[in-house]
Amino acid sequence: MDFETIIGLEVHVQLNTKTKIFCSCATSFGDIPNTNVCPTCLGLPGALPVLNKEALKKAISFGVAINATINQDSIFARKNYFYPDLPKAYQISQFEKPIVGLGSINIEVDGEIKKINITRAHLEEDAGKNIHQSDYSQVDLNRACTPLLEIVSEPDMRSAQEAIAYLKKLHSVVRFIEISDANMQEGSFRCDANVSIRPLGDKNLYKRVEIKNLNSFKFIQKAIDYEVERQIESWRSGNYDKEIIQETRLFDTQKGITRGMRDKEESADYRYFPDPDLLSVHIPQDLLDEASNIGELPEDKLNRFINELGIKKDDAKTLISSLEMARFFEDMLDSGASIKNSVTWLNVELLGRLKGDINLQNCGITAQGLGILVKRIDEGKINGKSAKEILDSMLKQRNNDVDFLIKSLGLEQIDNDDMIISTIDSILSANSDKVNEYKSGKDKLFGFFVGQVMKNLKGVNPVKVNEILKEKLK
Repeated sequence: MDFETIIGLEVHVQLNTKTKIFCSCATSFGDIPNTNVCPTCLGLPGALPVLNKEALKKAISFGVAINATINQDSIFARKNYFYPDLPKAYQISQFEKPIVGLGSINIEVDGEIKKINITRAHLEEDAGKNIHQSDYSQVDLNRACTPLLEIVSEPDMRSAQEAIAYLKKLHSVVRFIEISDANMQEGSFRCDANVSIRPLGDKNLYKRVEIKNLNSFKFIQKAIDYEVERQIESWRSGNYDKEIIQETRLFDTQKGITRGMRDKEESADYRYFPDPDLLSVHIPQDLLDEASNIGELPEDKLNRFINELGIKKDDAKTLISSLEMARFFEDMLDSGASIKNSVTWLNVELLGRLKGDINLQNCGITAQGLGILVKRIDEGKINGKSAKEILDSMLKQRNNDVDFLIKSLGLEQIDNDDMIISTIDSILSANSDKVNEYKSGKDKLFGFFVGQVMKNLKGVNPVKVNEILKEKLK
């Protein structure tokens, strides 16, 4: 029997506001535990929450980015459950009327475009963090009350590959509209995956398992693949009804398996009701208009690079692979570098030199520095071989003064016509037999003459050499 996989994802995006969603405590990461707290985020009696306007604005911006319905009137609710890192014993979230309603994004898998529907995106506060030691646990409440946008998809994905494509697209969108740093290592972009299976052709939905708190594309794919295989094996062995229950599971990254955590709660278990301490939210038109100004989305930028700048699709995809990459490229163009050479020297030459922990942000090369290097190539002041040597020096010395490096390394390209002509005349005179062979049809000898000139005039402009040599050989 063949099976179909059904996947829906709940993604938690930490919004990059300076303060928390319902109080004025800082949202900075990595501070001393329990220092960014106040009576409100500690859930002390009498403390009242106040909604952060910037968090609301960022949620609206996301809704605009996915062409979603924006609910100008919404409410906050209390989601009741007990956990050591939830000081109030409830979470302020949204249930019946979220800020963002139905929307969608498109993903591409194996060259095919697929639409993934998004049910809702709602604002809520984060819980704190449990720190487990060998024989005891501690609670850090710095993260409590941090603003989250929970993005809930429809169960439209049919493989781990599609799920990863969806997550990467979502990650790119929230980065490009700058509502989150989406740092997965710090938990700013994490995912719960709801996974179930059914016989191919069956339209029913069966028991789903939620895999909790996944924050790595690699581990998300492994967790989904393992869980799908576990459920299929259980079905084929006849033990599906016994072994597969609707539950929350964790992914053990060491063993590569999922394991049971607790029974899966339903909405009734949370006993949602409107939070009596918060007014209903009404989004005025001026705020809606302001939040709708989100700039260029990754897909729009990709199409512009391809259609307006004439960049090949694969190269354009690399250039929009991150917000930093796209900005770097556009800043290179702003410095006067040509499009074609900028693509090559960023995508191939610079990225090819970044190894290990070295990346575009910490390599020491600025967009203006690489742009000037490309500009000097465009101008004929240096050739490609010299430019590679200069780029290596830029990386090693963390020095972006291209003109200084050209002079100090003695790599300024010879562009003197008289010198080139004199050298070519000497070489043709010394190789008269090869000149005759060339004129009799051995065109490949042209490369020999070019090589001899380049050998005699190190740093010479090869374009000039080719032009003058062709004229001389006529």
